[in-house]
Amino acid sequence: MSTVTISMPESLRKFVDVQMKRQGFGNVSEYFRALVREQQAKEADSQLEELLLEGLESGEDIEVTPEFWKDLKAEAVALLKKHPPKLRQRRKK
Repeated sequence: MSTVTISMPESLRKFVDVQMKRQGFGNVSEYFRALVREQQAKEADSQLEELLLEGLESGEDIEVTPEFWKDLKAEAVALLKKHPPKLRQRRKK
């Protein structure tokens, strides 16, 4: 694992300390890793939305069969397994 050093004014550091305690993180590194993972998830959601809109705009008809729903559910379950449990819990709020 690599190390990143971040400089910030004292006011931001105090904010980070409060957020860490409120959200139950053990240290600053855990807090920042969670922030980065959350941003990764937002980026992935945004990309998915973009692809879905692109698909809808293509005008292609998709046959929605029981097999289609089964495959879609399997893909959704696989995606959920990729997200850390702590992140999934925070996103439900």
